[in-house]
Amino acid sequence: MTGTLLVARTHLFTAFRERITLFWVLIFPIFIFTILTLIFGRIGQEGEINFSIGLVNFDTESTAAWEFGAMIEDLFEELGTPQIEGKEPLFTLFQPEGGEDLEAFVAREQEALRRGQRAAVIVIPAGFSRRIEQGFAPAGFSADSPTSTSEAPKGTLSINYSEGNPSSEIATGIIEQILAGVDREILKRTGRFNEEAAVPAETVWVGEASEIRYVDFLLPGVILMAFFTSCLFGIPGAILFSRDQKILRRYWVTPLSVPRYLAGLSIGHIVVGLIQCVLLILLGKYGFGASISFVALQPVAFLLLAQITFMAFGFLIASVARTANSGMAIANVLNMPMMFLSGLFFPVAGLPLFLKAIVYANPVSYLAEGLRTSLGVEAGIFSTPLVVGVPLAWIALSIGVASRKLRWDVER
Repeated sequence: MTGTLLVARTHLFTAFRERITLFWVLIFPIFIFTILTLIFGRIGQEGEINFSIGLVNFDTESTAAWEFGAMIEDLFEELGTPQIEGKEPLFTLFQPEGGEDLEAFVAREQEALRRGQRAAVIVIPAGFSRRIEQGFAPAGFSADSPTSTSEAPKGTLSINYSEGNPSSEIATGIIEQILAGVDREILKRTGRFNEEAAVPAETVWVGEASEIRYVDFLLPGVILMAFFTSCLFGIPGAILFSRDQKILRRYWVTPLSVPRYLAGLSIGHIVVGLIQCVLLILLGKYGFGASISFVALQPVAFLLLAQITFMAFGFLIASVARTANSGMAIANVLNMPMMFLSGLFFPVAGLPLFLKAIVYANPVSYLAEGLRTSLGVEAGIFSTPLVVGVPLAWIALSIGVASRKLRWDVER
């Protein structure tokens, strides 16, 4: 037992003594968690979705009974005003200043749209209210790309957007929904909308309403990433470099057996994982306000299962690599696909089919879902037998291959 603990202590001292290892084991996971939380941490919080849009109203001298252009302008000005103190409004509205040339303003806003500085530009044309009043086009709205060469009919409100820009396309969809409500109000005012003939509908919530913050979603993923990279590079590195430098040969002339050496190496990595986990949880809770708690049987069990799975992968790499350098190369090849095609940082439900095949074969995907489900962060799509069974199958496969192919001495 003393020899096993000495191996574990040696592994710990080696891990935290080398600056490169210290960076990848501790500093890099903290850096990734901090950067992603700062960039995407506001996703899902009320009042934090904001689109910059330009709006110009040419229909300022309307002779219609109802000034529909001014009504739309007032509506977007209201949406551009914060409704809750400390929260951003839905839109940041850019309008021409008094006396400014409207055509020049539109040209400038469209250029800003092309450069990605605006999500959309709304143009209310002259004669818009008169056209609505006369009933030339009951809907009265169209959406045109700024790159389109076709001209909108006279008196038609236009939404200029940037095709291929996700933010612009989302904003345009929201604006069209808003204008659909305006359209209904216009039909009411002109006496062309029959409330009794409208399709009856109601919104019914199924399940409990909950808001999952990105930091709560990200924290379990980064902890698993820290475990994964530590084992993927640390286990093969410890074995292969010691073998290439003939350090392992010295171990085997002592009473220390191979199982005890592996047990010591595993204990050392579990302690490293515990340190990583504690630091990230403290950072998440006190640095970014994470609300999830890992102090429960299921989360701890999934963390332990993840650590064992990743250590088994490390042993597998050590068994198939001929040298330490080739082992690091294999680890680098596996690292990115397994890490990013697993949902550690972002949901992967919308991936193409050929990438989903990798997701479904990747044990990290099941461990991430199992851990988040046990923490109450997400419901999950995999069944419990799959979430547990797939990692166990990879553990069995990795250990089986390693027990047959792992060489403990350099080839002569």
